[in-house]
Amino acid sequence: ITLWSTYFGNEILPGVKLINIGNEAQQLNFMRAYHKGLPCPPRENIAKTCAYARDLCQLYQPDAILLTCSTMNRALPQVREAVREYGVPVVQIDMPMMEKAVDIGGKILIVATHGPTVNSTRLLLEETARRLGKAEGLTYRGALVEEAFERLSRGELEAHNALIADEIVKARQEERIDCVVLAQLSMSLFCMEHTDPAAEFGIPVLCSGVEGFSRIREMFKSQTE
Repeated sequence: ITLWSTYFGNEILPGVKLINIGNEAQQLNFMRAYHKGLPCPPRENIAKTCAYARDLCQLYQPDAILLTCSTMNRALPQVREAVREYGVPVVQIDMPMMEKAVDIGGKILIVATHGPTVNSTRLLLEETARRLGKAEGLTYRGALVEEAFERLSRGELEAHNALIADEIVKARQEERIDCVVLAQLSMSLFCMEHTDPAAEFGIPVLCSGVEGFSRIREMFKSQTE
């Protein structure tokens, strides 16, 4: 997460100082809870994320907080409440991508490579559709490509991207798909290689690395105008 946050942050927010918080223990706890069939994200992870956010506001006073973990989109209300007294806006990195997908409408293909993310992504998309009043007629198809996550962890970036591309092509051959949502920030690597997915696959392929940081840029721009 830190690597892709830094890359897309520097590309889309030049001159903005980025601070990454979090630790490996949270990721390990996610996986343990997921494999045991326990609630995900675990309550401990939500509590830690709220504590990290408060520490950041107390010690540094950031202009905005971006939750870059897709599974932690469930914690957005709690984190916002945890830092409410500081007046710091909190954005969940997937939300702008979900809003764009809902605006496109039709059938949305949700591709994930990390098991714990699947349910939280689906819930966020459904919640976004209801909030925008566009739930009617919106349908979903999910795809979990865990091998891509394994390839990425071994540094096999091209193989990671190829597996995702294969899943998109396969889904489009089987039924009409109107857009693709890549469920995790790490999957934004796909958009670094496939820079014009609409031309290549015939439909938009949305990633949080682009949409999430672009939303922060819009926020900062509006504050200076």
